Amino acid sequence: MADHTSMDDLRRERVERPGFNAVEYDAGREEARLAIEFANAIRERRLELGLTQTAVAERAGLRQPDVSRLEAGGGTPTIGMLERLAHALEMRFVARFEKHDAA
Repeated sequence: MADHTSMDDLRRERVERPGFNAVEYDAGREEARLAIEFANAIRERRLELGLTQTAVAERAGLRQPDVSRLEAGGGTPTIGMLERLAHALEMRFVARFEKHDAA
């Protein structure tokens, strides 16, 4: 039986490598978390409306593979794409910057 490496072991190896940048690593993890959260929100709303990916794409002026990619947490949508996607899903697109709370 082959030995298997756990995700914790892989993470530990990465952190212990020379040149490891914790800030970049944390930023990458946060970006991935946001992409998954965004993907889930798009998919859930589409299903709530009873729409196919093709229908959403047509409403938003996108291609079905673009919608599929976004629902999978991939791609880098533009602000315009996000606005069109929100409209297609009968939502508003809102982006804002907020100050961090003082710790």
